[in-house]
Amino acid sequence: MTTSVLLALHRATHATVHRLATELVDLDLKPAELNVMATLADGSARTVSRLGADVGSKPTTLTGVLDRLERRELITRGVRAGDRRSVVITLTPAGEETAALIAKTARDLEHRALKGLSDKQIAGFHAVVEALS
Repeated sequence: MTTSVLLALHRATHATVHRLATELVDLDLKPAELNVMATLADGSARTVSRLGADVGSKPTTLTGVLDRLERRELITRGVRAGDRRSVVITLTPAGEETAALIAKTARDLEHRALKGLSDKQIAGFHAVVEALS
């Protein structure tokens, strides 16, 4: 019997998040915090709503994550010029270092996990994810 694609994707996501959290245990960040930091690793500041969309979370759900990251001085909250209603999230210098480590660790994990797969197999995976999105 073939496992549901959705169930397999869900399991793979949890296994990957667990592995990433294990490899980055010294950072003492929760998976949701790792996700936010990895997303911000590209150096682009984002509004809370854009960040929520990028990490797959509602802005209200993000509040606690952002509070913890701000207390640890990894991010700052600011306002967008000309629009004081929009809160913009930016990495601090310490946040940039942490985000770079998270991104590198994620790339290394991906490389190790996918090294035996062909480009065609990886493209097939992307096609499935795009269809589900």
